[in-house]
Amino acid sequence: MAVPILIIHNYQASGRETPENMTLQEPATTGGEVHPSGDERYLSIDRTMKQSKYEKDSLLEVLNAAQEVFGYLSRDLLIYISNQLNVPMSQVYGVATFYHMFTFEPRGEHNCIICKGTACHVKDADRIIQALSEEFNIAAGETTPDGLLSLTIARCVGSCSLAPVIVLDGQVYGKETPENVNRRVLEAVSRSKEELAQPMEVG
Repeated sequence: MAVPILIIHNYQASGRETPENMTLQEPATTGGEVHPSGDERYLSIDRTMKQSKYEKDSLLEVLNAAQEVFGYLSRDLLIYISNQLNVPMSQVYGVATFYHMFTFEPRGEHNCIICKGTACHVKDADRIIQALSEEFNIAAGETTPDGLLSLTIARCVGSCSLAPVIVLDGQVYGKETPENVNRRVLEAVSRSKEELAQPMEVG
């Protein structure tokens, strides 16, 4: 099964063995450009910074681009962005830790974010966290050993009227129950397991 390079990198970064039936999807051409680091993913970040003329106000946009192509924000990546935008590392880290969509470790193929803002806390968000933790045998902030699911906590996702809220693979779901969330996540993980079990593509 051919998969994007991001999934391969996440397996390698977390020390897990890449499944035998998982092959690398051919990346889109970059027009022959080669980044000095040897990692072509930096080219996407460089383009984002160039488009914004390396303005310090573009920090959030650049972090978004970095998260998108790398899957997570490593310390080396944050230092690179800090140097290129001439923004103090403390400020880069402060912005990265403020927003729930950023992570500093490789995430699973699926990411379930549970909001722990005041409204969601009052509406028993902890019960959702407990249900997922028991179902998948991981604590908040952890990823399953097979790399298929990460359980993430956010201070607030800005949808308080829909409390309790989760964000599963970028999709916001409101007024959730532990049972509904477990069902949604199980369905997503089961689909991935079925795809991994498919015979490897030949040729």
